[in-house]
Amino acid sequence: MTIFSRIIAGEIPSYKIAENDKFYAFLDINPLVKGHTLVIPKQETDYLFDLDDRLLAEMIVFTKGVAQAIEEAISCKRIGLTVIGLEVPHAHIHLIPINNEGDMLFSNPKLKLSNEEFTEIAQKINSFWIAKNR
Repeated sequence: MTIFSRIIAGEIPSYKIAENDKFYAFLDINPLVKGHTLVIPKQETDYLFDLDDRLLAEMIVFTKGVAQAIEEAISCKRIGLTVIGLEVPHAHIHLIPINNEGDMLFSNPKLKLSNEEFTEIAQKINSFWIAKNR
């Protein structure tokens, strides 16, 4: 069982942004910028492109909604999307609020945020998610 499956199961706490029956989105605990979010399928699959076509398409649509909520909650020019997939053997998409290309460099120092900051960011993004999905 991957760390992401344990997060979905509630065994490991997370700063949840959005969830439905197939996908889960939560703040990255080692963010490049405030609002850096991970989107994962609940189905444990190592590599994003090993997901069946229908699930992958549904994941992209779910990710789009999460990105729109982040963009409303966090001041930025765009939401960058990247798939690396080497860190955890569970398919995931990084959504990163960006103002320039350099904001997406994983070699940049990671932010150190307090529990209160993470909670505030997650709640703010989640409120936009809920408003869009009523």
